[in-house]
Amino acid sequence: MAGRAQPSGPAACGGAPGLLPLLLLLLSAAAIIPRGDGQNLVTEDVTVVEGDVATISCRVKNSDDSVIQLLNPNRQTIYFRDFRPLKDSRFQLVNFSNSELRVSLTNVSISDEGRYFCQLYTDPPQEIYTTITVLVPPRNLVIDIQKEIAVEGEEIELNCTAMASRPATTIRWFKGNKELTGKSEVEQWSDMYTVTSQLLLKVGREDDGVPVICLVDHPAVKDLQTQRYLEVMYKPQVRVSQNYPVQGLTREGEPLELTCAAFGKPQPTDMRWLRVDDEMPQHVVVSGSNLLISNLNKTDNGTYRCEASNAVGKSHADYMLFVYDPPTTIPPPTTTTTTTTTIPTTITDSRAGEEGAIRSVDHAVVGGVVAVVVFAMLCLLIILGRYFARHKGTYFTHEAKGADDAADADTAIINAEGGQNNSEEKKEYFI
Repeated sequence: MAGRAQPSGPAACGGAPGLLPLLLLLLSAAAIIPRGDGQNLVTEDVTVVEGDVATISCRVKNSDDSVIQLLNPNRQTIYFRDFRPLKDSRFQLVNFSNSELRVSLTNVSISDEGRYFCQLYTDPPQEIYTTITVLVPPRNLVIDIQKEIAVEGEEIELNCTAMASRPATTIRWFKGNKELTGKSEVEQWSDMYTVTSQLLLKVGREDDGVPVICLVDHPAVKDLQTQRYLEVMYKPQVRVSQNYPVQGLTREGEPLELTCAAFGKPQPTDMRWLRVDDEMPQHVVVSGSNLLISNLNKTDNGTYRCEASNAVGKSHADYMLFVYDPPTTIPPPTTTTTTTTTIPTTITDSRAGEEGAIRSVDHAVVGGVVAVVVFAMLCLLIILGRYFARHKGTYFTHEAKGADDAADADTAIINAEGGQNNSEEKKEYFI
């Protein structure tokens, strides 16, 4: 930051010996200039990246045309007013006036770092300093990985090194978009710093092909990073799928086709089918990753396993087979009308699943039962009708006998009882 103003004599001018007479003349002239009330110097510290341009500004408030000069850290005069005694051509005058002296320094290096002094020749003379700080970005960023090819479940070590920076670099780790935590060490060489960050990472199959990124946080550089892609080997993933029947049940007498798919790194080279806890039936056909049973039966019930292996290890997937009964045909019930016509009904399995077949059978049975009940009711009504018609005539005949010749009601009842007896005798005689 800027230093406070302090008195300075002519000896602070420095510079080439041949310029001494000129400087003494100028200083003499400055000595007779009246002192300006409230006159002061203003400057700012400068931070610059190595190789860039630094600009130093010496400004005067309430100027009275006093002489301004700029000195380097060795107190050599860089500019006296608009004249440059120093032969370093990297310093160039940007602006000169009674109130400002502005100078640029190109291709800044670490050796240029330090305090630069602004002097104003008043009575007494005034001086203030500005500090140039030079930033050096990392010259190299490298990731070293312990194992180029890792196996899932292993813990690997990665190291990222940022060399020759100033100030020291902060290193951050990322796996994909996820930030990880590493452990850093800093080494100082002269004015430079080398930072090494270590990352321990346990890898899985999901990390294969994922980038690990080493990113640098440094005031001299933005978005400086390097990355390495992980290569992880893992044992196979196995999956068994049913090709036929596509949906529905596996029934006795029907075919079954299974396919085994396996993925791993490296790609599985050995794949085989077996039956768990039993021998493989002789009629089972295995062709590569496919298993085919052309005619299922109940003895095929069990667990069938597909195994796949590679250089990392072995994996398997199981398929549990249960063979259902074959589709059945329900005997048709008959429906008889008064014309003695019979209508047959047949229910077949359409491979829609056992639940659909049971539902169709239930409907057929209900229809048959209803038809039988209707037929029985019709027959009962016919029999009852004939019975009532026959016995109704006999009742009227019994009522007429004995009642016609009776003189009063009591006589009619007596005659009726006698008539019933005669009727029974007559009826018996008729039979």
